[in-house]
Amino acid sequence: MKYRVHRLEVKKDTVQEKLEHFLNQLEGEILSIVPYVSPKFQAMGATAKVDFLLIVEKIK
Repeated sequence: MKYRVHRLEVKKDTVQEKLEHFLNQLEGEILSIVPYVSPKFQAMGATAKVDFLLIVEKIK
């Protein structure tokens, strides 16, 4: 089995449309979607931000 890992840059207002379009273009089987989260500090406290998604695809 071979695997391919894709990186998908996301912004919170367009993430759903970009992810749906990207997933529909894949030929293999999707094994996992892993968000890369980084801490973000604001005046009201600490939060988290998703920078990009890693998508693991199983190729035949």
